[in-house]
Amino acid sequence: MWSVVGGAAAVGVVVGLVLTQTLGGGNGEDGQGDDKAASASVSQPAGSGAPGTEEAPAPRQPTSAAEEPASPAPDPDSTVPAGYDRYADSEGFTIARPTGWARSSVSSQYGMDVVTYRSPDRGMRLQVFEVAEPSPDASYELFLSDATPKAPGFERLSLETLDDGDFTGSRLEYLADSMKGEPDIGTWHVVDLRFQAADGKLYALAAYGADSDGHEDERELIRTALEHFCPPETTCGTAMDPG
Repeated sequence: MWSVVGGAAAVGVVVGLVLTQTLGGGNGEDGQGDDKAASASVSQPAGSGAPGTEEAPAPRQPTSAAEEPASPAPDPDSTVPAGYDRYADSEGFTIARPTGWARSSVSSQYGMDVVTYRSPDRGMRLQVFEVAEPSPDASYELFLSDATPKAPGFERLSLETLDDGDFTGSRLEYLADSMKGEPDIGTWHVVDLRFQAADGKLYALAAYGADSDGHEDERELIRTALEHFCPPETTCGTAMDPG
């Protein structure tokens, strides 16, 4: 099991409607058409139908690490692996993101903005947002249903429930041939987590990268982000291992 940051309560693991960003959407500048789709999907209430079909506001301009330096995080005693920064996002949450990755965001009709961090070559990305559905199971059921269009070449690899004690969440992994607005890197591998955080709300973390170099890099990206995730207006403690 992956270790998780505990807040006032333990942080769980959940995969968000981030998956829907692979569906396509608008072709925004800087390859952010997928962000539009993700924002539209997150904005829809549970049972509202296929996500990614509603037009979302234009994404804000991405900011580089130099333009938007990482802010001090609430827990100075918690260290991050080499190559990562503990980053206090302007949306109020704290997370570990790779050093030098650019940030962008789009507005959402549900919860906080959809936040995306991208590698300099745009071959990998990490996305964070709130989940509208009442549970990870409900969110996955909507995404995997026939009512939700999938990315070209969508192939489900696994869907795992990671519940254990105070830990609540699930993880979906899948492949896609392409994502609208993103570079052509061949088949994409996606790790999508939906989890209940220390504030009792559901959040999503999703990592995207090339399938050709294996799957561990996306899994490591999610593990590290999750271990240092603290939701807005919450004091988080030390990392926990759900088993």
